[in-house]
Amino acid sequence: MKFSSLYCFLLLLIFQTDFGQNEETSRRQRRKMYYRRLRKSSLPTHRSVRQLGIQQMKTVTPAAKLPIINLDYSIEEKFESFLSVPGVESSYNVLPGKKGHCLANGMIMYNKAVWSPEPCTTCLCLNGKVLCDETKCHPQMCPQTIIPEGECCPVCSDTEQREPTNLPHKQQSPPWVEMNRALREEELQFEEDEEEVKQDENGEQKKKTFRPGDWGRPTNEGQSREGKEQRSEEAGRQAHQHRNPARENEEDDEDEEEDDEDEDEDEDETIRGDTFRMPPRLPIPATPRGIPSLPSSCSLSYKTISCISADLTQIPPLTAPEITSLELIGNSITSIPDEAFNGLPNLERLDLSKNNITSSGIGPKAFKFLKNLMRLNMDGNNLVTIPSELPSTLEELKINENKLQVIDEESLSDLNQLVTLELEGNNLSETNVNSLAFKPLKSLSYLRLGRNKFRIIPQGLPASIEELYLENNQIEEITEISFNHTRKINVIGLRYNKIEENRIAPLAWINQENLESIDLSYNKLYHVPSYLPKSLLHLVLIGNQIERIPGYVFGHMEPGLEYLYLSFNKLVDDGIDRVSFYGAYHSLRELFLDHNELKSIPPGVQEMKALHFLRLNNNKIRNILPEQICNAEEDDDSNLEHLHLENNYIKTREISSYAFSCIRSYSSIVLKPQNIK
Repeated sequence: MKFSSLYCFLLLLIFQTDFGQNEETSRRQRRKMYYRRLRKSSLPTHRSVRQLGIQQMKTVTPAAKLPIINLDYSIEEKFESFLSVPGVESSYNVLPGKKGHCLANGMIMYNKAVWSPEPCTTCLCLNGKVLCDETKCHPQMCPQTIIPEGECCPVCSDTEQREPTNLPHKQQSPPWVEMNRALREEELQFEEDEEEVKQDENGEQKKKTFRPGDWGRPTNEGQSREGKEQRSEEAGRQAHQHRNPARENEEDDEDEEEDDEDEDEDEDETIRGDTFRMPPRLPIPATPRGIPSLPSSCSLSYKTISCISADLTQIPPLTAPEITSLELIGNSITSIPDEAFNGLPNLERLDLSKNNITSSGIGPKAFKFLKNLMRLNMDGNNLVTIPSELPSTLEELKINENKLQVIDEESLSDLNQLVTLELEGNNLSETNVNSLAFKPLKSLSYLRLGRNKFRIIPQGLPASIEELYLENNQIEEITEISFNHTRKINVIGLRYNKIEENRIAPLAWINQENLESIDLSYNKLYHVPSYLPKSLLHLVLIGNQIERIPGYVFGHMEPGLEYLYLSFNKLVDDGIDRVSFYGAYHSLRELFLDHNELKSIPPGVQEMKALHFLRLNNNKIRNILPEQICNAEEDDDSNLEHLHLENNYIKTREISSYAFSCIRSYSSIVLKPQNIK
């Protein structure tokens, strides 16, 4: 009996041990699978902008946030999206561009472009979707931490306590940040030493102060050694007056040894690692080799010189062949002489925005010899004409918010590599823009002419154009010849104009094969335009006076309309019937009908099998019948994820329990608040 009991106890112990191991193995497998998925979904966190020839992005529209993932492993990842991905609500300002491209605040981001809208956030354009993640900072084991300018993660304020080698790659400070930090620390140490000297002098001696602006001032390498020794002896005599008597002899011996060593050392200062070696004795250091002399308000980062809001009235004389980027934003510069950039022959990017530069103040050869210049930004100046003799290497030219009054046939000559041209906020119209002005632009794909005075679509658009933005003009009609030669055009933005549906010619764009996105928001449309492009995927008609969606208006489209935004119009029940959405039932993914005058759910919604997002809020809907949104027999085929019905007149207690049976999650149905009448 005892043997049987002991045997049963051993079997039970073995079974518990084996079960625990299996459970631990299963937990480890789940953890490995989770980490594998997390690594696959993780995004690069490069802080530099890689926009592949598009404009630099400065601000980003706030996006809808995905839920924070917080599992048993205490790992959190926050992602944001500008477009509608599964589980994310869409926004009104959606006009997706070419397949694979992303739209963020009106700017087209190419596929796999990476940018950082904020110091701690990095975004990636991935196959038409914008995904953002937040940098995770490594905890610092030190009493005091600081956050360097332009960074988001704290670092130890004491250089001896920092351990940068233990940080992940994305959290390590760039070399120029370390360089600037080292300079600041040397400056603080020097000021402390100077304060001690002043206390000992009792007002009799004053020591020259080193200022950050003094760094990089040119030195006269031709000075004789005799002059250097004379200054060293003079400095030694001044310091000798407040030495401690007990250490006087010892320091004199050290000075003699250092003088002997100085004769064998090279006169130039050296650079080791990513910090400058400061001279131990002289109050004003010599200019390190390869570092240009800069004005006191400018900074150097890698191959970029930044003089932002530095109160400059002219372009500073700089000689630095290794510099590839120059930023002179927000100054009071009025002119650009011919020799302004002679010392910067390898510039690739030049930003002169927000100055007071005039056309008459630009020399005829000011830009001619910049043989590598690819990006030129002159936004916010006082130009009345486009500068002449621009280098043929330019790929991006921005002259927004100026006073341009004319573009003639020669204004853009030789710019056959230009990809992006932005001329928004000027005084341009069809009367002062020559019909041959854009002819030399053989590579142009992105053109912005918003906030001008055009009454018709500009003539002579290059055949290479893919994206055209003409918002905030006075355009009244679209003729049959408007897009005759633009067979590659993909996106057209015509927000805030004066277009009526009967002023759009039947053959204006119906035969376009690549036109996927049209924005006609805030015009004078009374119904959805007919003869839309066959290839159209995204149609934005927000803020018009649309009362009706004509039957079969989407019937000719292939592969079919995917995004239809009709918010803030005057749609009524009689203006929509089953044939209104004919041709889009199989393709429509997002349908915005909010802020209209509908009293019931539009017919045909339950037949939209691809629909993910439906907005019907802020209408006059009173009842929801069981099969107006969901078909109980086909619930498994539904893809509907988000439904907005708030601010109607619905009595929520009277809604059938089967009305929303096809929606995946009841938490994505918004019913409150409702109006009371």
